Amino acid sequence: MTPATSRAFALAMLVAGATVARAQDSTARRESPSWLGIQLLGAQVNVITQYLAPFNAAYSGPNSLQATGDTKTSHAYGVYLGARLGGGFSLYTDVEMIRGSGISRVVGLGGLTNGDVIRQGSADLGEAPYVARAFIRWAHGWGTAHDTLVAQQGQVADVAPSNRIELLAGLFAVTDLFDQNRYANTTRHQFMNWALFQNTAWDFAADTRGYSNGLAAQVITPSWTLRAGAFQMPTEANGNVFDSKIAGAYGVQVESQWTRAASGTIVRVLAFENAARMGNYRAAIAAGAAAGAPPSIVADDRPGHRKWGAGLDLEQSLADDGETGLFARAGWSDGDNESFAFTEVDRHVSVGLQLALTRWGRPSDRAGLGLVAHGLSDAHRDYLAAGGVGFLLGDGRLRYGDERIAELYYRAQLGPLVEVSPDVQVIQNPGYNRDRGPALVASLRVNLHR
Repeated sequence: MTPATSRAFALAMLVAGATVARAQDSTARRESPSWLGIQLLGAQVNVITQYLAPFNAAYSGPNSLQATGDTKTSHAYGVYLGARLGGGFSLYTDVEMIRGSGISRVVGLGGLTNGDVIRQGSADLGEAPYVARAFIRWAHGWGTAHDTLVAQQGQVADVAPSNRIELLAGLFAVTDLFDQNRYANTTRHQFMNWALFQNTAWDFAADTRGYSNGLAAQVITPSWTLRAGAFQMPTEANGNVFDSKIAGAYGVQVESQWTRAASGTIVRVLAFENAARMGNYRAAIAAGAAAGAPPSIVADDRPGHRKWGAGLDLEQSLADDGETGLFARAGWSDGDNESFAFTEVDRHVSVGLQLALTRWGRPSDRAGLGLVAHGLSDAHRDYLAAGGVGFLLGDGRLRYGDERIAELYYRAQLGPLVEVSPDVQVIQNPGYNRDRGPALVASLRVNLHR
């Protein structure tokens, strides 16, 4: 745990303890255990074992998916705490620990196969516990309608006006608020591939584990929501140190959401811009050609480069109180400058289905099928074809083809606390390379939670 996160955790706990009286007001809903005003919102252990079958590859490079096959297991542990402070304020923090690793050193794909290792990344951060989130939320509402907010990860149990403004500040994931989707949102309970719990063309601000310091605001109504946020970027691609020169290193995004309760339809539109010490693909190619060497995007890193893009996110409830439904996402970024924080994807399209097994006598079980197509900008693909290496990709050369992914999972509920999920992923053109693959990944996930 770094000194900064240690201080954040200590501060969060001190503030929560000091405000016990206000946290125990008459409107408090005790839907989770509470000690000294601090609610235990949840805890879980998530274990994912993945087997990558050997596949054909005409050649391999420094960041290729491992063609000889691989087997790896990751372990994720989390404890989630919060407290109401009164006056519309609440405090939230969680501590996580990731152990083990992902297949193929977590490189070689735009859509990596294990979402838990986004918090470990391709950098070796060790296996000690760390503070993932430590933020304060303020809410102010109007009107007589109210929502019951159950205790869960990221949310203290409470009753809140259905029409409200929320402000958040501190350490958290940009994706805690933006690009949410009921059917494709969490690697702990749904799809495991990165491309099926997030819009991968959105290179959102984050450190190696997926979190950032920032500010966000939401205006929430039953039919329409507007969100905006600004967050710190790391000093280098996939880095774990934030750039303190925030005037030239930031990630900003705005999202509008429309909800039609009668039809079960939700539409979200996202726009974003990032600034960081990114390299430019065309400049790196030119410099490499002049030197008679493969291009290096890192050698071209400099302040002031920007990336912008947009995303679309759809949900359509079909049956079973919304537990059966369809989803779709589409995303685009300009792709001129270096992929920096999330993954190496410039174009994203995904569609899928979540199915509740209620009619088959398994009301808590779920099944999901998702299909993804990933693409790169012309500059990005030319960089890789010339032998360039990114923080996740680099076969030494490239015969380009869109990366295509299909994932199927079944989540079986075994008692109140345990879920077991077999999963299979098939990946065509891994790393956008038609000279490699297809690749098959078989997985088993066990999740224990309260």
